Amino acid sequence: MTKIHVKGAIVSDAHQRFYDWIGIDATSPSKVSNALPSDKSNVDVVINSGGGDVFAGSEIYTTLRDYEGQVTVKIVGLAASAASVIAMAASQGKLLISPTAQLMMHNVSTYGGGDYRDFEHTAEVLKSANKSIANAYKARTGKSDEELKAVMDKETWLNANSAVEQGFADEIMFAEKEELSLTASFGSPMLSGDAIEKILSMMGEPEEVKHENVLLAEANFRLLKLKGIN
Repeated sequence: MTKIHVKGAIVSDAHQRFYDWIGIDATSPSKVSNALPSDKSNVDVVINSGGGDVFAGSEIYTTLRDYEGQVTVKIVGLAASAASVIAMAASQGKLLISPTAQLMMHNVSTYGGGDYRDFEHTAEVLKSANKSIANAYKARTGKSDEELKAVMDKETWLNANSAVEQGFADEIMFAEKEELSLTASFGSPMLSGDAIEKILSMMGEPEEVKHENVLLAEANFRLLKLKGIN
C-alpha cells in the first residue's frame, strides 16, 4: 500500500522548492502525482493541512480523482480550506477521519487593489471559485448548492462525528464495529445472545452432563483400585 502524505501548505509546483529549501512541510501537485504508483495499485492519502493555493488544491483533487487505482483518504489532524477539497477525492475508496481530527470549509479569499470596478471583478472571481470548490463537496455529499453556500459562508468546522453525520466523511477511524444479530420473530419473546450466555453460566452444567461426569469419576476410581492405587 502506497501512502501519500498531504502535509503543510498546499502550494504550486513553482513554490515547492522554496518550502523544501527552508525545511517547511508543503504539498504541491507534482509531489502528489510523482508519488502515485505506476501499477495503479491502491493508495492511502493521509491529510494534515490547513490548506493553501486554491488552484494547486484543485489540481491535486483532480489528479487523485483521475487515478485508476483505489484512493482512500485519512484525515489525521486537519483538512481545512484547499485541503478539505483534496479530501473529497476519495472516490473508489473511503474517506476516513480520526476521532480527534477536524474538517473545515470556507469561502475563497484574496488580496487586491484598484477602483470599484476592480473590486467588483474580484468579487465575481471569488464567487466563481467558491462554486468550483463546492462542486467537490457536492459530488461527495449530494448536498444542494444553497446548502453548501451556507456551509462555506459561515466557515464551518466539523468534528469527526459531524463530518460523518453530514456525509463529508464515511467512517471514524478506530471506531469499534458491533456485529448485528438478525432475527425473524413476531410475538415470541427472544433474549439477546449475551443475556443467554450470562444465564447459562449461572445455571451451571445440565443434569445429563453432571450424571456423565459422576459415572466417569466412578470408573476412574475402580481402575485405580485394580492397579493397587488408592
